[in-house]
Amino acid sequence: MIPAVLYAVPAFLLLIIIEAVSYRFLPDDEERGYELRDTTTSLSMGLGSQIIGFPWKLLTAGLYAALWLVAPWHLSPGDWWTWVIVFFADDLAYYWFHRLHHEVRVLWASHVVHHSSVYYNLSTALRQSWTPMTSLPFWLPLALLGVPPWMIFLQQSISLLYQFFLHTERVGVLPRPIELFFNTPSHHRVHHGSNTEYLDRNYGGILIVWDRLFGTFAPERATARYGLTKNITTYNPLRVATHEFAAIWGDVRRATSWRHRLGYVFGRPGWQPVPR
Repeated sequence: MIPAVLYAVPAFLLLIIIEAVSYRFLPDDEERGYELRDTTTSLSMGLGSQIIGFPWKLLTAGLYAALWLVAPWHLSPGDWWTWVIVFFADDLAYYWFHRLHHEVRVLWASHVVHHSSVYYNLSTALRQSWTPMTSLPFWLPLALLGVPPWMIFLQQSISLLYQFFLHTERVGVLPRPIELFFNTPSHHRVHHGSNTEYLDRNYGGILIVWDRLFGTFAPERATARYGLTKNITTYNPLRVATHEFAAIWGDVRRATSWRHRLGYVFGRPGWQPVPR
């Protein structure tokens, strides 16, 4: 495992400070900037995700290694085209991981943490889930393709590092060729918007081409309203991490049939039984 994200934490904190200071001297009426309690919660969620994620990564590394050992071939990191395969395979895996975490409620319960802030700034990038277990299946095929486990972890870290810089209102629209192929702050602001036209759009990690191919792309037009369609009113990290799991449990307990229970767990977020 290569904890590149951990090595980048000092740079993350410095850039957060710089961005926050920029709002003090270059305010923008259309940008929300920072709020101390919200930023503290985001940083707490990031710290918790790293503490919980470390032992989970040890288990994940073992599973990747086991699958790599039985793979019919092993890709060599000495070949340049292996890195090309890993880049595109990881980014495609991220797209489907991200998309399904918006479309399946029990997965959304893990990912909703990242969308729970009504602010959009670099600290929002660190507001991460405390239940990393839900991501495991999406990268297992890379190990079966013969990608060495350390390369999987490295490319995941590169993707996360790239995505940190997407969480800002301080960068407008970039030159068209970049906006066409790559995920950008403009594209990702759409993803974090709770506007009806922005829901479930722009799932890409580094590339935006998957959204264009699979019909989930939306351009930035209206100003995004950040947060959830029903925002939570807490800065408590534990409640932020678990509120949707608690809501699912409440719905399951009140359900009157197994079909409804399964719908509340595996249906889309907001799923409700059809009245008869």
